[in-house]
Amino acid sequence: MKKIFYGVQGTGNGHITRARVMAKELYAAGFEVQFLFSGRPAEQYFDMDIFNGYRLCQGLTFDTRNGQVSYLGTAMKAGPLRFMLDVREIDLSGFDLVITDFEPVTAWAARRQNKPVIGIGHQYAFKHDIPRKGSDPLADQVMKWFAPANRGVGLHWHHFGQPILPPIIETPPYPEVIDHRKIMVYLPFENTETVIRHLCPFESFEFHVYSPNVVASKYPHIVCKPLSRDGFQRDLYDCAGIISNAGFELASEALQLGKKILVKPLHAQMEQISNAAALEQLGYGRSMFDIDPAVIEDWLHDPHAVRVTYPNVAKELVQWLVDGQPDIDRDFVERIWETVNVLQVRQE
Repeated sequence: MKKIFYGVQGTGNGHITRARVMAKELYAAGFEVQFLFSGRPAEQYFDMDIFNGYRLCQGLTFDTRNGQVSYLGTAMKAGPLRFMLDVREIDLSGFDLVITDFEPVTAWAARRQNKPVIGIGHQYAFKHDIPRKGSDPLADQVMKWFAPANRGVGLHWHHFGQPILPPIIETPPYPEVIDHRKIMVYLPFENTETVIRHLCPFESFEFHVYSPNVVASKYPHIVCKPLSRDGFQRDLYDCAGIISNAGFELASEALQLGKKILVKPLHAQMEQISNAAALEQLGYGRSMFDIDPAVIEDWLHDPHAVRVTYPNVAKELVQWLVDGQPDIDRDFVERIWETVNVLQVRQE
């Protein structure tokens, strides 16, 4: 049995969602896995039972304020001394493989101990020629050095002619019944009261707002809910569409289920701005610079959606690990992308 040390960036829920899918396949293949999560306080993790005996550390995270990344706040919260101590405290000598999902402590611990590390995640797609917007020299350096890996396995909604793979997501059956009035809202980096205020005029729709900071809604068509993996998945399954920040994993799940997508990327966050651009370029979703009621109204009444059926990429990657991580060549990539289907959906 091979032992894997697997670091996961815990700032957003997307990385953890991806790790859940990978964990199932790794366990099924007989791997013993030590998970480490960083980027948020311990009390803010939820539904973590699948990660047997996981470890936590502070790590590094981006400071966000009212829908925008603050580089000054990020620098002040970084805690470089604590980060260096965390890196030194990890002993990787007993592990056969080291994997990072854009988790910096694991990546830098492996670098310090001369252990090859495999990076699996959306961020590693940005070393290739894919849609990129909102970039600047600082953002480029952060992307390159935040969680460096010897080998990067990039993930995206489309291959763009590059050696990258489809998203790692659950692959549930397509919902038989969709509530065309029901809209999921997940804007954790925005002010929840502001979000509710912008949604209140649209009384013919029902909004399920998930937030790390639940506030009371005085509107019968808007309900604010605490973060919950099971509750979130139930509402996502039968809703008509999602309004969210431009994180990668939630949009991937929405595409798999054929949901309409409207994103508001974090300002000054190159990855999210690029994700919004990619959704627009592919025709998979729409975006707005700020929370804009006019854009929301037009999107709510647009019946067009896209359903993209992705394969079980986690299973393919775990088999790739079993096989000794051969080069990800054109044949490997094309074989996986050939199983992806894109369908236009009208929600009427």
